Amino acid sequence: MFDKEKMTLPETSLPNYATNLKDKSSLVSSLYKVIQEPQSELLEPVCHQLFEFYRSGEEQLLQFTLQFLPELIWCYLAVSASRNVHSSGCIEALLLGVYNLEIVDKQGHTKVLSFTIPSLSKPSVYHEPSSIGSMALTESALSQHGLSKVVYSGPHPQREMLTAQNRFEVLTFLLLCYNAALTYMPSVSLQSLCQICSRICVCGYPRQHVRKYKGISSRIPVSSGFMVQMLTGIYFAFYNGEWDLAQKALDDIIYRAQLELYPEPLLVANAIKASLPHGPMKSNKEGTRCIQVEITPTSSRISRNAVTSMSIRGHRWKRHEQPDNNNDATELGILVIPEISVTNVAGERTGNGEKGRTLGEIDAQHIQGVQETATDPRTESKGLPEIRRQKSEIQN
Repeated sequence: MFDKEKMTLPETSLPNYATNLKDKSSLVSSLYKVIQEPQSELLEPVCHQLFEFYRSGEEQLLQFTLQFLPELIWCYLAVSASRNVHSSGCIEALLLGVYNLEIVDKQGHTKVLSFTIPSLSKPSVYHEPSSIGSMALTESALSQHGLSKVVYSGPHPQREMLTAQNRFEVLTFLLLCYNAALTYMPSVSLQSLCQICSRICVCGYPRQHVRKYKGISSRIPVSSGFMVQMLTGIYFAFYNGEWDLAQKALDDIIYRAQLELYPEPLLVANAIKASLPHGPMKSNKEGTRCIQVEITPTSSRISRNAVTSMSIRGHRWKRHEQPDNNNDATELGILVIPEISVTNVAGERTGNGEKGRTLGEIDAQHIQGVQETATDPRTESKGLPEIRRQKSEIQN
């Protein structure tokens, strides 16, 4: 199909050839049809050429092969479930070839992938430590002691054939490689990913009739790690123009994870479902693909209107001030104090000698005592004790 054209090209022309190959949408759709027909005579040369693209070292040719990876995985699992192993020989060889190339570096040494779990004490585009509160202090103390957690993947052994024991170990790693290049995958590849995830999860179960999937009716075994990698790609598809297909795939993965009682996929899937917006996201399929994140503006940790002991005192005295008497009190030079309200409730006992006195007499004596204290300039420093003495006399 395109084997002879590539073999006659010099290495300097590979970038231009890869760019032109990527834009041939009719060729891509034809390759999908060939892969979906396990009995096709073109399947073996196509798989061979895709492997040559992958091992060429050209980044765009590598991505061109990776876009067919979800469809290749589905075809291999479907043929394996039907126990027709001989029909998947070339697909199995391609998957093994990609796997063995990815587990080693350019020098041929085994690679060990590492990932450091981000600390909540350090800011990122997703959060700010100041908004977390006391948790940020705990994370900061842990980070200062070098207790950051690092997750390792590898070293992975080379495989010469796929068996029931190592099948999902290889396929999970291949999906990990596919997810690492998600931003370069075209829309048709994301659609294929969502569709094969739904098919893998519901085949052989009652939901297959609801989805109206025809063809294979056998149950396809899956592993917990494989389902988590599927969710990674589906989460990306949500925000990149494939909302409906991704929503259907997410529901099917939750359905299968509940049947299998897998905690990891259930945790990730429910977290994704809880974080989704209420409606489909608008995405420009031709533009840069990204997940939209709202970043809150940074603010000072200490508020300008912080509550202090001085502000509490001022608020307490302002609450008891009488706005109607402020002007009169200022003109007369009278010290204004909070008004004491005394009510004689029925059934309440009163002190001895106070039964015949009215509220007006008490107030008159009280104000007179305040005036005498305030008019004497020599007793200004003793004003507060005099007021307290008058209050105690009123109470007695």
